[in-house]
Amino acid sequence: MKLRIDILTLFPQMFTGVFSESIIKKAVDRNLIELHTHNIRDYSLDKHKRVDDYPFGGGAGMVMMVEPIARCIEQLKSERKYDVVIFMAPDGKTFTQSKANQLSLYQNIMILCGHYKGVDERVRELFITEEISIGDYVLSGGEIAAMAVVDAIARIIPGVLNDESSALTDSYQNGLLSPPVYTRPSDYQGYTVPDVLLSGHEKNISDWRFEQQLERTKMRRPDLLDLY
Repeated sequence: MKLRIDILTLFPQMFTGVFSESIIKKAVDRNLIELHTHNIRDYSLDKHKRVDDYPFGGGAGMVMMVEPIARCIEQLKSERKYDVVIFMAPDGKTFTQSKANQLSLYQNIMILCGHYKGVDERVRELFITEEISIGDYVLSGGEIAAMAVVDAIARIIPGVLNDESSALTDSYQNGLLSPPVYTRPSDYQGYTVPDVLLSGHEKNISDWRFEQQLERTKMRRPDLLDLY
């Protein structure tokens, strides 16, 4: 079952480079994910394709208007059923690996990218089913955040990575950070690879990696251990 993701944005050209490279391109080329960007300005009835206006009550900045966004969402929803309609928002729920895993199982996802001071609150009330943030900071728009979400989803879809077990050993998949990794040469200016990794003893290597995961998580993200 192929996953389709529709992205609503004022700047669809921002996605061109990202979606034509790396893991996301591989997912598209292998027909495992289908990506579509929709320019919200195309749904404005204003002769100047205006999509924003001053906020009621005054204040700095502009607000994205409800009507163009509503027309775009309603058009897409008339063509297919969406499992989720996501708004990328700095005050949304923090995006996690667990959420990426969940979203990768869906069939149709819609993502709205905000701009300026945000979108008219009625968009969030009437159309959005989930609000996601990628961190406690503000970006110029939701596009970069949406790219991060799409990348996180795409790479865990079966068949995208050449070795599917790779995604299963990433940080956060088991609630812990990943252990240290090494490759050739085994000795770099006196800095050597731990002997256990060269031993060929599968159980000892597995035990060492798990111990390293616990230690690294304890040192760098102790908050995760509260959930473990």
